Amino acid sequence: MSSLAKNYNRRDLSFNRGKGSFLYTKSGVKYLDFVQGIAVNSLGHTNPSLVKAINKQSNKLWHVSNSFKIPEGEELARKLTSKTFANAVIFQNSGAEATEAAIKVARRYFYSIGQSKKNRILCIKNSFHGRTIAAINASGSKKMTEGFGPKVGGFDHFEFGNHMDLKKKITSKTAAIMIEPIMGEGGIKVIPSWCLKEIRKICDKKKILLILDEVQCGIGRSGKFFSYEYANIKPDIVPIAKGIGGGFPIGAVLMTKKVSKAMIPGTHGSTFGGNPLAMSVGSAVMDEIFKKGFLSRVKSNSKYFISELNKIKSKFPKIIKEIRGIGLILGIQLHHDQTKFIDNLLKNKLLTIRAGENVIRILPPLNVKKKEIDMALEIINKVCNSYEN
Repeated sequence: MSSLAKNYNRRDLSFNRGKGSFLYTKSGVKYLDFVQGIAVNSLGHTNPSLVKAINKQSNKLWHVSNSFKIPEGEELARKLTSKTFANAVIFQNSGAEATEAAIKVARRYFYSIGQSKKNRILCIKNSFHGRTIAAINASGSKKMTEGFGPKVGGFDHFEFGNHMDLKKKITSKTAAIMIEPIMGEGGIKVIPSWCLKEIRKICDKKKILLILDEVQCGIGRSGKFFSYEYANIKPDIVPIAKGIGGGFPIGAVLMTKKVSKAMIPGTHGSTFGGNPLAMSVGSAVMDEIFKKGFLSRVKSNSKYFISELNKIKSKFPKIIKEIRGIGLILGIQLHHDQTKFIDNLLKNKLLTIRAGENVIRILPPLNVKKKEIDMALEIINKVCNSYEN
């Protein structure tokens, strides 16, 4: 009898080691892991560069209070700002914390310029921004908020893809629009570049902030460091997590100089956020992702993977409705409930995970090998064949 609470629907399956794209059970059974902790293990399991960074730092210093300077945090912040729109960074431990910090930064900015009534955040209905009380209310999903009342105020919602609805929902109290450029939990829905450009223009016109939640789709997952880069725009605030730690818990909120000025001492903090161990791992992840050719390989592998998935879709149009995604954040939308399909992939030793709209999420490590993609394609094709027969 487990002493763990039942808030997860866990499979009766566990692993005792991992290497690259693979996980191994205690008895040595090998699984191709295209979940990777839900887009967390950006460089796969036990990546040598990350193991080296952890070992080196763990022999020096694990944790100190943010009451003191942390050189490892200064270094990672420098790397992040040098490669992005941002001028300042606040480190956290998770995506939900990063989202919370982003909300606070937006509200505090308007407070700091004497517009404290501008404090509402406009989000896509049924989006996903984490599981804290504020984050579930930001999602606007009844499924997520049910049983966790009273409702937290300060959030408004518009329908996905409806720009007229978006414009109508902006009021004199709107501080920011917060969206995921690629909706992960919502079904691997990519916000088109023209749409992101239009939203940026709306924010500029209305003098409100643009928060782009890149917790799941950032850190090279799309083939660019941030997925919004495809639209050639600059946001004001970006929460990140997952892939930046390569499996080690790190979150952060990136922001422009303009909004960062509002975050004076005492406005936000985190006991563990920015600890030397986490920062050293994050720096190692950045070094790997920005090695020459790394992101171009993500794009070329993605192009191949999507092309081959579409061939399978053409063979089985009654099973597969649509192939979604960009980079290595991909989705297979089925015509019917995806549960049985995911179970059959698992039986064939391929690990995947569900998303909204009957989508199977495919999230291999960013350094996945082409032969590993071929293994996954063979299994997907095999499972489709079994349905046909």
